[in-house]
Amino acid sequence: MPKLKTIWTCKECGHNQPKWSGNCIACREWNTFVEEVDVQEKRSRFLSTPMESARPVPLTSIESKHLPRFSTRIEEVDRVFGGGVVRGSLTLIGGDPGIGKSTLMLQIAHGLAEQGLTVLYVCGEESVEQTSLRAHRLNVVSENLYLLHETHFTNIKAQIEQLKPDILIIDSVQILYKAEIPSAPGSVVQVREIATECMHLSKGSGISTFLIGHVTKTGEIAGPRVLEHIVDTVLDFEGDRHHGYRMLRATKNRFGSTDDIALFQMQENGLTQVNNPSVLFLQERMKETPGSAVVPTVEGTRAMLIEVQALVSASAFPNSARKSAGLDQNRLILLLAVLEKRVGYSLHNCDVFVSIVGGIRITEPAIDLSILLAIASSFCNRPIDPYTIVIGEVGLGGEVRSVSRIETRLREALHMGFTNALIPKRNLEGLPVDLFQKMSIRGIDLVEEAIDVFRQK
Repeated sequence: MPKLKTIWTCKECGHNQPKWSGNCIACREWNTFVEEVDVQEKRSRFLSTPMESARPVPLTSIESKHLPRFSTRIEEVDRVFGGGVVRGSLTLIGGDPGIGKSTLMLQIAHGLAEQGLTVLYVCGEESVEQTSLRAHRLNVVSENLYLLHETHFTNIKAQIEQLKPDILIIDSVQILYKAEIPSAPGSVVQVREIATECMHLSKGSGISTFLIGHVTKTGEIAGPRVLEHIVDTVLDFEGDRHHGYRMLRATKNRFGSTDDIALFQMQENGLTQVNNPSVLFLQERMKETPGSAVVPTVEGTRAMLIEVQALVSASAFPNSARKSAGLDQNRLILLLAVLEKRVGYSLHNCDVFVSIVGGIRITEPAIDLSILLAIASSFCNRPIDPYTIVIGEVGLGGEVRSVSRIETRLREALHMGFTNALIPKRNLEGLPVDLFQKMSIRGIDLVEEAIDVFRQK
């Protein structure tokens, strides 16, 4: 029996090398190498490899055809996909444990099975009975939906050839394995091989395949980064498991844009669509409360109003705390430095806590000015006008920079009953006249100007 050869594989990019090193020469990440057994096979490596090799085709001879899509019967999900699930596509869905990935996929499977499509749900982490209990709780009942509890990919491939499904859902890709590979399920080699098999299967047989993947502590999908390059669509299912709000975001989409998001609310009977998120996020807002500011943020093609809350209190310890929820903590530290330098607020001996209400995470810099005003409001113990919205990106020099899609943000605020707006001065150019007639809009150049307006209220 030949001696097994071991190699070291990077968990981030999949780079292989014979010896361990602290830094990957391909992706420059640290401490990402794991030891794996090198796969040496004389026969075909992939079970789903097509028999005939492809031939080059002139570009001018290819006819542009409309991609056939399947509707999931969930409008929010169809919008994220770009109009529906493309036949023969490979989709990767990642999210924290308990966030609702299996619940979402069962509801998508139900919508597809109701249209007469054959759906095979491979529940590798749970038994068929456990999955059926969740399905009955979600009112998912269809004769075209089949459940399979199996983790050996060869057996799964045999069932696929026999059933010939239109949709394949694998829950999850980290639990499947190939016996030919001497590595544990979930290892870098196993995950990469399973994903490549599913890619050949979906492209060769025209099966729309969904892979559910776990995420690491940093929020990235577990496994090598090459896994995200193999698939056609990468969806992130975000949200705080202690809140009822969930956000489905596309970070990669070969058949549509990555601008749209889907917003859901977790209830007893599953995930329900949220058509007006501004009402949902502001329904428990308390007016005339110090440390509260409202900002219209844009996620995809949709504008929604969110509340930014801040709490500033005297610190009893030498090192003051800087905590944030729903935004980057490094961004908070930067904004506090701007507030101290440009406005003169002494915050070095205060604990500062900032939170985005609703448990969602906002990454766009257009909320910078609202964070600063919320902190200033809590520090001075003076509330911001409850009918005022604050928009703007803040630079290191204290300047307020322009943001994109300002008209969409203002019209959403106007629809929700807000009458005043503080926006970057550069965004005043090109605004429709009717907005100035319905709202009091003031342009801001520097952070000091916004603080002066706040003090005058």
